[in-house]
Amino acid sequence: MSWQAEVVRVVARKVTRRALARQRDPAIARADFERLSGRVFRAPPGSLALEGTAGVPGLWVSNRPQGESVVLYFHGGAYVMGSPRTHTGIAAAIALRTGARVFVPDYRLAPEHPFPAAFDDAVATYDALVALGSRPENIVLGGDSAGGGLALALLGHLCREGRPPAGLFAFSPWTDLTFAGASLVTNAAREQVLPAHRLTETRTLILGSAKPQDTNDPRLSPLQASFPAAPPVMLHAAQSEILRDDTQRMRGRLPNAEIRIAGDLPHAWPMLHRWLPEARETLDQTAAFIRQCLPQTAES
Repeated sequence: MSWQAEVVRVVARKVTRRALARQRDPAIARADFERLSGRVFRAPPGSLALEGTAGVPGLWVSNRPQGESVVLYFHGGAYVMGSPRTHTGIAAAIALRTGARVFVPDYRLAPEHPFPAAFDDAVATYDALVALGSRPENIVLGGDSAGGGLALALLGHLCREGRPPAGLFAFSPWTDLTFAGASLVTNAAREQVLPAHRLTETRTLILGSAKPQDTNDPRLSPLQASFPAAPPVMLHAAQSEILRDDTQRMRGRLPNAEIRIAGDLPHAWPMLHRWLPEARETLDQTAAFIRQCLPQTAES
């Protein structure tokens, strides 16, 4: 691991994880995330972020775009926080490396809008992109954490309807809200960012009036989904994070997926591309994958 990763590990465990363990007010957590993103997750020079609408409001992020390719990127934040603004930096880093425009939808959050609001917004966004002229073969889905799980849930829906996109990538996706992954326990002490003991409480906010057995719904837990005729998929997770098994067990649903397990890195570490060489390396790998999915971008 790089020395930068060692520094981040100490700071994340002593500051970020402790703050998330204490904070129980979603409104304050959202404000804290917005402030953090303005300081830490900045976009590369030359990036442009414009407000727009594709089914739901969001941000169009670009950096010298080429061709007609679109990355539909769903932000993380446990379905209760995060926004296009918190993820402008990573969206711009992807745009810079691929030449694609990136749309980050401002999907509805719990507890004000519990399940299945986020999924419904994801479907509406994809449908709107197609209606606006983007062809499925020019769209790649992506996301991190809960946003990665949302992207996978959308992919399963689209595959079952016979209209899949060109591909999908995800960083540390949250794929199983039944909490059956062993790493939730075995990595609880090693995890740098997420306090494992808060997941049940967070899930209650997400479900709202839904029943606990609804966590098996593939719209919420894509580990329960089917993916007929799936396009190429690339998933990343860290060996030491509590959601590692959420990624590894997707092999059973997506046997042809490229699953990469990194070392002792923070949850959704590509967000830290300004600070971590490992984050930049992961983004470079992902950008190469995206270009392979999008022939128009690859040719430009």
